[in-house]
Parts: sequence; C-alpha cells; structure tokens
Amino acid sequence: MNGDIVRIWVYLSASPLLWLTATLVAYWIGDAVSARFGRHALANPVVIAAALLTGLLVATGTDYARFFDGAQFVHFLLGPATVALAIPLYRNLAIVRRSLLPMAAALIAGSVTAAASAVAIAWAFGAPREVLASLAPKSVTAPIAMELASSLGGLPALTAVLVIATGIIGAIVVTPLMNALRITDYAARGFAAGVASHGIGTARAFQVSELAGTFAGIAMGLNGALTSLLVLLWLAFAG
Repeated sequence: MNGDIVRIWVYLSASPLLWLTATLVAYWIGDAVSARFGRHALANPVVIAAALLTGLLVATGTDYARFFDGAQFVHFLLGPATVALAIPLYRNLAIVRRSLLPMAAALIAGSVTAAASAVAIAWAFGAPREVLASLAPKSVTAPIAMELASSLGGLPALTAVLVIATGIIGAIVVTPLMNALRITDYAARGFAAGVASHGIGTARAFQVSELAGTFAGIAMGLNGALTSLLVLLWLAFAG
C-alpha cells in the first residue's frame, strides 16, 4: 500500500499542475479560516497558506525550484493584480491629489528607513555582503525585489523569503499598531502599510477600507520605483 502511494506521488509530483493546485488549495483553506475568524489580523490567509505549503514541501522533500515550476503562474499574476489597483485609485483620485506632498515625504522617509535599518542591523551582526544585498529590497513587492537583489549581488531566493516574511509581519501588526498610535486616517494607515509591507500589507488594507487599500497600493508602487532608483544610484556610485 505504501509503495503504491509513493509511486502515485512520484507520478503526480512530476507535473507542474500539482504545485499550482496545492498553492490554490492552500490559499483557499487560509481564506476560509480567515473568514471564519472575522478577518482577524492574526488569521492572515497568506500566513496559513504559507504554513500549509511549507509543511507539505518539507514532508515530501520537494525543493523550492520544483515547487516554483508549478506555482510560477501565480507569481506571474502579481503583475496584472498590481495594475488592477488603478481602479480604486481612480475612484479616490481627488483625495490622492490633495495628499501628494504628505505622500512624497512619507515615501522618502519610509523607503529609506525600511532599507537602511534592515541593512544596518544585519551589518552590525556581521552578516555577509550577499545577505545585506538580499535584505535591502525586503519591503518592495516580490518581482521587483528579486531583480534588485540580483543586481546588488544578493540571493533572489532569500529575498523572496524576506519579502514574504516582511509582508506577513506588516499585515499582522499594522492594525493594532495604528490603533495603539491613535492614527485614524485610513489614507495614512494604508500608505504606511504599502510602504512597509508591499502587496500583503495592501491586501490587508483593502480588507479594512477601500481608501486604506488605495493608498497602500500607491505606496507599494511608488516604493518599488523609488527603491529601484536608489539601487541604480548606488550601483553607479559603487561602480
């Protein structure tokens, strides 16, 4: 019986559709659990899905490269999903226009702090250069962050893990943190979530308020652009 199960698994694991299906099912379970607990910050569907997939990969001895061969279609959809954020942006265009200067100041402060603080802490603990390069773009959305890490001489796979961890932590703490700081402006709350925790934080912001999600989406896009520019300047200066 066990031999039959092993042979079936070997056959199925050779198909990229297995890991695409596993990713979708894991997220479906995570979303169902999140809905069951009233979309509580701690019941984050991405956290649950990531835990389920990690357990499955460890249990089956599957490496990341094989998993990504199947799940890369979901990765591809990050692009169209980001473009779709233009819809709520258009709906709230008047508010966005009135907030351009505060957003610019918050973007510069948040982007520089997110990258510099992580690199400085890791450097103080003696992390090697490739780890520092992998850490720098951790608050940028995954496709951009992985390219930036590669340009800096970092490890794109490590950056992907750090990006996901950053997004998950940000999505969990953003609401209680903003409540503790008594920040009630949903535009400000959303923008902070987008700068610090990119797409996962933006998804959480949309669960709270469309206005917060709109500003989180703007912050995510602008932070990616600004961080890319800073990396190019750094490479030009270092070269």
